[in-house]
Amino acid sequence: MAQPIVMPKLGDFMIEGIVAKWARSDGEAVKQGEVITEIESEKLNYDLEAASNGILHIVASAGSTVPVDGIMGYLLADGEAPPEMAAPTPAAAVPAAAPPAPRPANAPAPRAAGAPVPSTPGARRLAAKLGVDLSEVTPSGPRGRVTEADVRTRAEEQGAASGLPQPSRTEPLAGIRKSIADHMRGSLARTAQLSFFLELDVTDAQSARKEASADGGVTIAMAHVLTKACAESLKRNPDLNSLLSDGSVQYFDQVNIGVAVALKEGLIVPVLKQAGAKSISEIALETNELADKARDGKLQPDDMAGGTFTISVLGAVDGFTPILNAGQSAILGVGRSVDKPVVVNGDIVVREMMTVSLTVDHQVIDGAVAAGFLRRLKQLVERPAGLFK
Repeated sequence: MAQPIVMPKLGDFMIEGIVAKWARSDGEAVKQGEVITEIESEKLNYDLEAASNGILHIVASAGSTVPVDGIMGYLLADGEAPPEMAAPTPAAAVPAAAPPAPRPANAPAPRAAGAPVPSTPGARRLAAKLGVDLSEVTPSGPRGRVTEADVRTRAEEQGAASGLPQPSRTEPLAGIRKSIADHMRGSLARTAQLSFFLELDVTDAQSARKEASADGGVTIAMAHVLTKACAESLKRNPDLNSLLSDGSVQYFDQVNIGVAVALKEGLIVPVLKQAGAKSISEIALETNELADKARDGKLQPDDMAGGTFTISVLGAVDGFTPILNAGQSAILGVGRSVDKPVVVNGDIVVREMMTVSLTVDHQVIDGAVAAGFLRRLKQLVERPAGLFK
């Protein structure tokens, strides 16, 4: 019996994935456990293995976007025919349109929707480079074909209309970058995001982490100290350790902190599970391991799932407003730390200061609750002895 190959759900909020490539050819015999295709989600690439022996029948070609649980192909028994796919629903009848206006002599001939545009190979390459839609180009070549000159003319028209210079390079928004863009846009559309800023004195925390690094054999960064401080603050302020899903707010005792890692393609957020139960040294070891796996492309779906709160460290700027991960109620943005003159007990002294920004979903988190979290975070960071127990 034909066994469907479906798009797996690789993260809590994944709704679709891209068939990056097929590792085996259509009609090829595969064995259980062999990698048959590579799936690309918004945050990671995943090698999908065959669930059983069979003959591979590909339904979704490489590059196709398929919804979660959608069929990408089948594993068939020897000699078995693939199941028939459901026929598309016929379009509803529409009233007859008025006769079209006469077409100008130079206008391209009408084409069926989605039909390829007659064009030369050079024109297609140039159009991709300049970001020109071939369907909008007036052809001048034999038999109504679009030429390179036609593409350049259209590109010049677009540039003149916008007042912009010709682009040196045009790339489609695709793959992980497109998924991140969709994810961020969706987050802003579905939440009422509000950010709060606070300056922390990290002078003593920096000294404590350096001492702990020397004594413990593992390098502890300020990001690890802040992860521990956030985990402890969330215990005191559990309203921020929550998810908004289907009109209901889910609150959690377990603290799973997503730690944003910058890759060339964009940010990826592996999740440190049970952060509230770990020491700073354990947090440092595990987050470093997750970051290494992210950079090597070896993250597994479980490494990305289950986050209830996120930290994003951007040490090159003083402060920024991070965007919530879909569903989560809060995220902490961490800026750089710099020496500043501050007043301590009436005296002006130089201390190492850091700006943090807390973005919350105001549908779930009120200002007073956010302020309580930041107040507790400040206490823990500025009196760090309790964090290093």
